[in-house]
Amino acid sequence: MLRRVSTYIRQRGLLEKDKPVLVAVSGGADSVSLLDVLVRAGYTCIAAHCNFHLRGEESDRDETFVRELCAQMNVPLEVRHFDTCSYARANHISIEMAARELRYRWFDETAWAKGCQAIAVAHHRNDQAETILLNLRRGTGIRGLAGMRPMSSNPVVENGVPLVRPLLCTTRRYIEHYLKDKRHLGWVTDSTNTDTTITRNAIREQLRTYSDTEIEHMAQTAEYIQGYVDILEGKETREAGIAKLYEDIRECGFAEIDKIYDALQRGEGGKTFTSKTHRATIKKRKLCVTTV
Repeated sequence: MLRRVSTYIRQRGLLEKDKPVLVAVSGGADSVSLLDVLVRAGYTCIAAHCNFHLRGEESDRDETFVRELCAQMNVPLEVRHFDTCSYARANHISIEMAARELRYRWFDETAWAKGCQAIAVAHHRNDQAETILLNLRRGTGIRGLAGMRPMSSNPVVENGVPLVRPLLCTTRRYIEHYLKDKRHLGWVTDSTNTDTTITRNAIREQLRTYSDTEIEHMAQTAEYIQGYVDILEGKETREAGIAKLYEDIRECGFAEIDKIYDALQRGEGGKTFTSKTHRATIKKRKLCVTTV
């Protein structure tokens, strides 16, 4: 996990080691894993926890857990209490939307105050798949199918501190394996996550029947579409380069086009990739493809 996430951060240019990062920590498995990995990778972390007071004693339990976790890890912690219901009524919005606005606005304020380079949130590949399916159910265009980016702007604050998603390279199943079997760390569970009358929860329950491979394929497709969006917008990004390479060699059946692209960018002459029908070798920063 540490190697995978560190590589992902480096390839996507998400974080630098010389500046602090604000890490959103709810106490759930995803955020506990995110904080643990970033601390182990050598980043200066400041944890941020929101208590929305929506689940009674359970909300306070979560806060207590996060306080103890951060004390154990020796990570400074910022906590904010919100009257979420009053905010929702005053602004005529749903509780879910109120909590979203409150947390992202406070995250931005705290990140600015602490001189943080970014706000790290714990979205992973299962969340990416959920987002794509949710957008499909609502009806969407190419940008909706692109899902979440590794780095994006704050959704409720203009010109705010950017959001980064270092765990978009891994799945929920692997996160739980990492915490239980590798790090022996616990987490808390939000009881409302089992309420399948909430659309996102219903989609999450559906995804439990999917294999990690199927989740990976959905997330990979989103990354390709991100590249197509960048091509349409005239951006020369890594995602655009991967999408172009995919179109060039997609009929050859190569897996992990991103690894081929990265090897090309590094100029790894002589490196070879194979599929069931083709072989690709890097020669003088060009890809030579032949049939097997």
